[in-house]
Amino acid sequence: MKLLEYEAKKILSGYGIPVPKGVLIRTPEELAEKRGTLAEKVALKAQVDVGGRGKAGGILMADAGNAVALARELFGKTIKGVPVREVLAEERLEITHEYYLSIAADRSTKEALILFADAGGVEIEKVARERPDAIRKASVPTLMCTVPPFALRELIGSAPKEVAAVINKLYQAFIEKDALLAEINPLAVTPSGIMAADAKFIVDDNALRRQGIAVNRDLTEREREAEKHGFSYVELAGEIGVIGNGAGLTMATLDLIDFFDGRAANFLDVGGGADRERVMHAVRLVSAMPGVKVIVVNLLGGITRCDEVANGIIAAAIPQKVIVRLAGTNEEEGRRLLAGKGYLMLDTMEQAVRAAVDASSGGQIS
Repeated sequence: MKLLEYEAKKILSGYGIPVPKGVLIRTPEELAEKRGTLAEKVALKAQVDVGGRGKAGGILMADAGNAVALARELFGKTIKGVPVREVLAEERLEITHEYYLSIAADRSTKEALILFADAGGVEIEKVARERPDAIRKASVPTLMCTVPPFALRELIGSAPKEVAAVINKLYQAFIEKDALLAEINPLAVTPSGIMAADAKFIVDDNALRRQGIAVNRDLTEREREAEKHGFSYVELAGEIGVIGNGAGLTMATLDLIDFFDGRAANFLDVGGGADRERVMHAVRLVSAMPGVKVIVVNLLGGITRCDEVANGIIAAAIPQKVIVRLAGTNEEEGRRLLAGKGYLMLDTMEQAVRAAVDASSGGQIS
């Protein structure tokens, strides 16, 4: 889950990384009340989970005379489709130099990958493309408590020695907060010292409960519904809904859809032993996705009974065509129930997927 800037900075501050003095406000009037606690010149920063908010008008520079008026203007904006409901008002920094610093989970090596660049405040992708030699890297096994001194020396180069302490503190936060990404961009040099002018933090969804986070804000309403029922669910961009049991079988269904030049709308694994109610919720969930024209249900009945699956499909009563492949326990009864309600049940997953692709493109099901 992505944290907002003020949340990320709260973490950094807790680990001893200097951040600008600021307050979070939810109305312009709050800024008027707290104005006396802030510096003369402030930056008003919309707390929205989108990239490029500065270019989109989500960051405004203000002073004592116009801060409240500009805050009111910012609260009236929608930044890349997201309404502004919270604003971080913080002291405007006198920056003499900007660095880039990030730590990310490297899935290929299962280590923490640290990136450091002398040019901060810009998109790191642009720096990597135009000046790849400007980015220094170090991989650190996540079992280590600190970044090794030799790695720190390689990373910071001629940067101020205070940067080494910031890297170590950010690494500690990255490990202890179960982060997938911890980024400071820019890491600013000011007359008062090194400071995190902006921050990004992404917490592993699987660790939210351990981190005391009750709600994953990144989930869509359908993803929340899937989570409630315990489904493994991923939204894609196609027209063919997919329901399977077991990650392997469901992925194989997606692969076949692609092989037959179709486009899957989702991945949904109902798990083993799904009863009619669970299947009904799965079918309705996929049916509610915009653009879904047809749904293919591909289940193997071991501990899952095919008659229960059939009853769940029938109970869902959705408007889209549902094409079914069931094999295993009570298969014949499942086939009888579906045939009685006009559902198409085919013998192999290849037949079912091909039929679904044909249906999604408006063709006749063969």
